[in-house]
Amino acid sequence: MMQKFGILVILSVTGVLSCNAFTIGKPTFAVVPPGSCQLNDDWSSLPLKKVDEISDDTKVFTFVNPDPSKPLNLPTCGCILAQGGKDSEGNAFIRPYTPVSTNAMVGEFQLMVKIYPDGNLSRHMSSLKVGDTMNFKHIKFNVKKQYPFGVKNVGMLVGGTGIAPMIQALHAVLGNTDDTTKVTMLYGSQRSDQILCEETLAEWCKDYPDRLSVIHVLSNEPEGSSWNGERGFITEDLIQKHIPSPGSSVNIFMCGPPPMYNALCGAREEEDISGVLGNMGYAKEEVTKF
Repeated sequence: MMQKFGILVILSVTGVLSCNAFTIGKPTFAVVPPGSCQLNDDWSSLPLKKVDEISDDTKVFTFVNPDPSKPLNLPTCGCILAQGGKDSEGNAFIRPYTPVSTNAMVGEFQLMVKIYPDGNLSRHMSSLKVGDTMNFKHIKFNVKKQYPFGVKNVGMLVGGTGIAPMIQALHAVLGNTDDTTKVTMLYGSQRSDQILCEETLAEWCKDYPDRLSVIHVLSNEPEGSSWNGERGFITEDLIQKHIPSPGSSVNIFMCGPPPMYNALCGAREEEDISGVLGNMGYAKEEVTKF
């Protein structure tokens, strides 16, 4: 069945869930083994089909697959490399992204991208018009954690658009009726009006109350607002309160901006675990850095 995305018009009729104006849909199990992706080690130039603005600084870009008659067939939680723009020496910018679409979508894939003021590639993407092309490829290194995850508990530490690989993982876990994995997510955002996929996550928590729990943590929510949830940053106390402890058949999925990696588990490119998770005793086998 093709996965449908678009503008949410009538929730009570369509049953589609929203991520602001962008819709994700219900959990869909569409897992494929590594090595099946349409993208490979060579750059493929793919046309932009559509752009959805889902917040004041975040967009979803829809690109056409190399073979528009088939799904992208990206492994669960796998990412792809995007290439575009040029620096002062003429070198193209390259950055990894994880699609928010699944392999149930035929002919295209979708990337959720935060447009940073100093983000060279994200600003280049934001300047693209429908029909413009961008280069993509997928390499073995871009598969950090393959489904099934092999643990009873998954903890997710997420910041901003780091939600993308978590959505992929949740599609696989919740979309598989035979999977009993329990997932707890600590999701850091700046303000309550900037929480990406908030309604989708709330609906999935409602539909899978024994399988999924999401705790939002806001770092810059105005004082006196109606927000009554957690404030500040994801800390050791919050992790200890909500995430299963080391040695309890757990894997911590981590994805967010570089300062978040540095504080919680060490830089993404570092194999060893440091920061808060290191101090808490999580082994490197228990932490996956996306």
